[in-house]
Amino acid sequence: MKITKLETFHIRPRWLFLKISTDEGVCGWGEPDLEGKTKVVEEAVHILGKMIIGEDPMNIEHLWQLMYRGAFYRGGAILCSAISGIEQALWDIKGKTYGVPVWQLLGGRCRDRIRMYAHITPNVENPTVEQVREWAKKRLEAGFKSLKTPMFAPVRHIDTMQTVEKYIEKFAAIRETVGKEVDIAIDFHGRISPAMAPILCRELEPYYPMFIEEPVLPENVDAMVKIAKLTSIPIATGERLFTTWGFREVIEKQAAQVLQPDVCHCGGILQTYKIAAMGANYYCSMAPHNPLGPIALAACLQIDTCIPNFTAQEHPTMPDGTDLGNILFKEPFKIVDGYIDIPEKPGLGFEVNEEVLKDFAYDGYYICPVEYHSDDNSLGDW
Repeated sequence: MKITKLETFHIRPRWLFLKISTDEGVCGWGEPDLEGKTKVVEEAVHILGKMIIGEDPMNIEHLWQLMYRGAFYRGGAILCSAISGIEQALWDIKGKTYGVPVWQLLGGRCRDRIRMYAHITPNVENPTVEQVREWAKKRLEAGFKSLKTPMFAPVRHIDTMQTVEKYIEKFAAIRETVGKEVDIAIDFHGRISPAMAPILCRELEPYYPMFIEEPVLPENVDAMVKIAKLTSIPIATGERLFTTWGFREVIEKQAAQVLQPDVCHCGGILQTYKIAAMGANYYCSMAPHNPLGPIALAACLQIDTCIPNFTAQEHPTMPDGTDLGNILFKEPFKIVDGYIDIPEKPGLGFEVNEEVLKDFAYDGYYICPVEYHSDDNSLGDW
């Protein structure tokens, strides 16, 4: 079997789908996304494609090494996102060729269903307490039993007592609304400084968050270690880290208890599997990051099935709660009682409705949202 062609499709709202074809008629799909940068990643995909056309798609590790090590410069968001999507498609081909889901090729299942969590909030800055309550109720009604909420506005390097109290009030309202049987994670999104993060963590502890994601930016691991030592809340990080090398220091210094590699950025399925194994040596659990499209979800589900140290899977829904997988896949994954059943179909476990893709095509230009402080219009951290 030989790789013959790589095709890319820009899909609203901000996704890039990849189809790899072979000379034996078996095709695989992947999602080489990078939010706001998919045009650049698309070019990288086709440059890498010139390296692997004519190669055997079954040799996934070899082709990964060829793409990653074969051009001198390694790592980074663009290269790793391009490789990630290609690698996912290669696994899809391999699973389809052998007639088994990818998780069977990675050691078999460790569970019978996969716990999912959903974002409770649309992209609204400074929502009211009443809005937050209603959004939480809607996610429960949609069948989720694990949720995640962001910070609702930029926080200054050193901010006021009022800012802290307003956020705590909203998180407390979520906890009161959903009760004690529902997990609620919090995404600080790296927008909180090492000065403010311990204060917010201290005030949030009584409400028992499942984890706090990126309490500070991930570039300085020692800053995250400091926060981890000052709070009882589990710390999560990983969406902006690439390959096993990017996770080594976080794991060794025990900066986080929950690892969040993004299968569309970190290098793909096998890199995510290796990161899980590294983390297991330090008793870290996995909550793979995925605010992207349905192919990314399909790749995550394969990993979630076969790793022992899994906590919960982020579910990609639109701001209004719509799951576009229900439209873009012929047989979408279904949430039942807060879980998705183990995918049993070959490869990544889905079939793209290619006719529908045309309805969601766009030019690929997407600008990530930018937020400013309201009083002086200075840029706030995302």
